[in-house]
Amino acid sequence: MDNTSSAVTDGAIETRGIEPVPDHERRGRVRELFPTWVAANISVLLLTMGAALVVFNQLNFWQVLIVAACAALVSFGLVGVLSVSGKWGGAPGATLSRATFGVRGNLFPGAILWIARFGWETINAVTGAYAVLTVLDLLFGIKSNTALIVITLFAFVACTFLVSGMGRKALNVCNTWSTYLFGIFSVLVLGYLVATMHWSEVFSKPAGTTAMMIAGIGTIAAGGISWVPTGPDFARYLPHAASGRKIVGVTVSGAGLVMVPMVLMGAVMAVASPGLAQAADPVSFLGDLLPTWLAVPYLLTAIVGMLLINSLSMYSAGFTAQTMGVKLPRAMAVSINAVISLVGGLMLMLVAKSFLGSFITFLILLAVSFSAWIGVYAVDMFRRRTRAVRYDAVALMDTSKGSRYWYAGGFCWQAMVSWVLALLIGLAFTKCDWFSGPLSGTPVGKYGLAWAATIVISAVIMAVLPTPRENTRAADADAADAEAKQAERVTV
Repeated sequence: MDNTSSAVTDGAIETRGIEPVPDHERRGRVRELFPTWVAANISVLLLTMGAALVVFNQLNFWQVLIVAACAALVSFGLVGVLSVSGKWGGAPGATLSRATFGVRGNLFPGAILWIARFGWETINAVTGAYAVLTVLDLLFGIKSNTALIVITLFAFVACTFLVSGMGRKALNVCNTWSTYLFGIFSVLVLGYLVATMHWSEVFSKPAGTTAMMIAGIGTIAAGGISWVPTGPDFARYLPHAASGRKIVGVTVSGAGLVMVPMVLMGAVMAVASPGLAQAADPVSFLGDLLPTWLAVPYLLTAIVGMLLINSLSMYSAGFTAQTMGVKLPRAMAVSINAVISLVGGLMLMLVAKSFLGSFITFLILLAVSFSAWIGVYAVDMFRRRTRAVRYDAVALMDTSKGSRYWYAGGFCWQAMVSWVLALLIGLAFTKCDWFSGPLSGTPVGKYGLAWAATIVISAVIMAVLPTPRENTRAADADAADAEAKQAERVTV
């Protein structure tokens, strides 16, 4: 066994980049994904989104429960299913998609996903900074000001960068402990709400419309959909024998364990404080609704959770940067996202007038941009399920004209056509604060189903177009060369 190769992941800091993980390093376990997807949802933003379902969508308690459960099942069901490709190819999603879009074609959807991830990381960094400011106010009476905003945001982003740069093992340890801590304090908050809420008001609220329920599912699911392309990143250390069904089950259960109760808690809080969904920031309301002895530790664990969410996101963003051609180690490639999160966060905290309005608009656009990729990738993955070699490890790293995934000029035209058309049509169905597409007045647009339509459209187009033909002659030549070298080593 090559000890140098093992050292890539056995140390405290993971140095492996986008290259596929060799079989002898595939020592991960499916259950390790559970705390990963729990941690990916530890965000007080879910409370705000739950409140928005009550205040803006006019839904009652039972409708919010259905919306939250459906959103978790749909979004993280997709994450789990596409994560299976990670154990097939042992590489990050950004690298595996070279086999789908072509060596050069992959750069275009990759760029869109990278930009969208900047926004997601910025939103989480801002929320984490607001949580720190709220704790300082509750404990020491220190009020927010411009200098303090800059300091707290910088500190939050810096911590995120450090944790994400350490890699998979550090994230797994942090995720496990944050899951326990956040779970304990969430139960305490839930108990406090059960004891103090006027439940007659909660359950007497009239039901909202079906249209608002469907739109609500899209809004809550958008966050989960953004994790779909990065799902393989956390499954690539799993052995080939790992159960695909277990991967899906653990992913959905881990996410749902947090999403459903937190969205419900936000909805319940909104009944007591309808202004929650319209607060200037997404965190300070906790100081008003909860006693200090409970609000402070809950916020502290939430801060850790949001830091981990951003660390997970930046961990995958480093792979995307490397796939895009950034000539830096993964840990250093993460610094690009850290800088952009800092600048974008300052703009959102110091310039933007409405955090929630900007956040909801971002979620709508985020879901559509990721959905076009999902449909194309899912069809390509489905076609590979019966192949002896689903992903060629050598070809994934080969960006030359001789690569198996070069297709035509470096582009898989079927995938590119499907992706572009679906993205344009999806945006045409979209309506948000920043723009309204020409088809936003249709039922698909009114029901907030642009993201779902985008997935279906991209998948259908990809399925009906001719199946792409890989450069198998180059692959056969690589295989023959590898066998010759192996025979030469054995002879020696």
